[in-house]
Amino acid sequence: MRGAKSATWVAMATAVALTATACGGGGSDSGDDNAAVNPDGTYTYYNVEPQNPIIPSNTNEVGGGYIVKNLFRSLVGFDEKSKLRMEAAESIESSDNQHFTVKLKPGWKFHNGEPQTAASFVDAWNWASNGKNAQLNASWFEPIKGYADVHPEKGDPKADKLEGLKVVNDLEFTIELTKPVSTFKEQLFYDAFSPLPKAFYKDTKAFGEHPIGNGPYQMDGDWSHKVEFKTKKFADYKGDDKPKNGGVIFKFYNKDDAAYNDLVSDKLDIMYQVPNSMAGQFKNDLGKRAISQMFGGNTNISFPLYEGDWGKPEKVKVRQGLSMAIDRETIAKTALKGSKDAADGITPKVVEGYQANSCGEFCKFNPTKAKELIKEGGGVPGNKVTLTYNADGANKEWADAVCNDIRQNGGVECVTDPKPTFQQARTDITERHMKSAFRMAWVQDFPNIQNFISAQYRTKAGANDMEFSNKDVDELMDKADAAKTIEESNKLYAEAEKKILQESMPSIPLFFDHTLAGYSKKVQNVKFDSFRQAIWTDVEVKK
Repeated sequence: MRGAKSATWVAMATAVALTATACGGGGSDSGDDNAAVNPDGTYTYYNVEPQNPIIPSNTNEVGGGYIVKNLFRSLVGFDEKSKLRMEAAESIESSDNQHFTVKLKPGWKFHNGEPQTAASFVDAWNWASNGKNAQLNASWFEPIKGYADVHPEKGDPKADKLEGLKVVNDLEFTIELTKPVSTFKEQLFYDAFSPLPKAFYKDTKAFGEHPIGNGPYQMDGDWSHKVEFKTKKFADYKGDDKPKNGGVIFKFYNKDDAAYNDLVSDKLDIMYQVPNSMAGQFKNDLGKRAISQMFGGNTNISFPLYEGDWGKPEKVKVRQGLSMAIDRETIAKTALKGSKDAADGITPKVVEGYQANSCGEFCKFNPTKAKELIKEGGGVPGNKVTLTYNADGANKEWADAVCNDIRQNGGVECVTDPKPTFQQARTDITERHMKSAFRMAWVQDFPNIQNFISAQYRTKAGANDMEFSNKDVDELMDKADAAKTIEESNKLYAEAEKKILQESMPSIPLFFDHTLAGYSKKVQNVKFDSFRQAIWTDVEVKK
């Protein structure tokens, strides 16, 4: 996810368990970790202003994604150890991985009191997949029969509903795919598959400002844009993960150092990623309240293949040359103080399907080869690389260091272009305003190689911000999705990853990310999952 994410997935067979590890330091700790708690107490959580109104099918970035995850529950989910579990669904059965019968748990309601039914899912999916609604995550519904009619590549939709969806009764519906997908059940975890109440269709614009979900928390009051988004415990929530607190207040920051200052002074309760500049200090500042663990996320820089010369075949060598000019190991150890690992491909090491060195030689530091490749490719378009990133995240240190390496080791002028907010940067990217390189980071929707490859590199995938397209790569991914086993699928996706990087390199892998988080003295029982997400419902607020 930049959020997350779009396309057909393949899920993990063996989940990677990543539980939070407290790291002691010299600073003050939380004191009594078993203090009396206030079950109605609220806490604050670090976030950035969402790019778009809060509609699950149009949210694929972190700012909005965390709020969607807070307000909505889909059919299935993943627990703290990344194990698949039923959520709104009682069961999802299939004998051929093409025809699925979904039975819902009874008694679930939306925050406005409306009952959750099979139609809540079917209607939402039909609306989200319809091309006329232009949803960022529409491509997630591509496996379902009839998608080509409701979302044609060109022209108006030929149908209003997906042929493969049928309501049986209030608590049961069926799904028919165009072809077997061995792990379609896991795909249903993604936000785009969230149900929607009837109230949504009456005024979709108003809904985006005041979303109504079915999850453990409901919106509390109005959305204070660029300040905060408040949620409170939903008393009628029927899921197993009932909140141990009264609600979450998402505080929006333009600068992560300002958020960190609030964290250490107990004005912010949880920060899921401390600034890179504090990576060497936060354990001392927070003591036992500092958390350090690997998670399924990466940081890359990508290129607008739709813009000018960047899409020309010879520019593959230029991008590979720029990649070899970057000394990832040194940047990770010095500028980033160990908060990230040097990447050797797109898929992080902790994710199932990871294959060592899928980048081949092109992610290895070699200034001589870098200059040769850049020259062979006819040089950088415009003779300068401009690297765009959002200034309200922990990006300045690595962006400056990468540009410095490109100048010194690649012989190419490089400047950074920090956008004030994540929202502004994402808008420029999704509206195809980019002229040169831009930051592209990904947090897993689930821990499998498919989510890192298909969601971003499949032709016309919702998160394919580069507009990369390669028929051979698409065919490999199709074969992987239809594979009978996870192992076979992983091998095919790994083959696709190698092909992407060693033959095209539309993006340059830079780093595999770590969760460097912390929490205030006001809360306890703070744990993070492998998605870099605090388990909000388990957080306890001290009296």
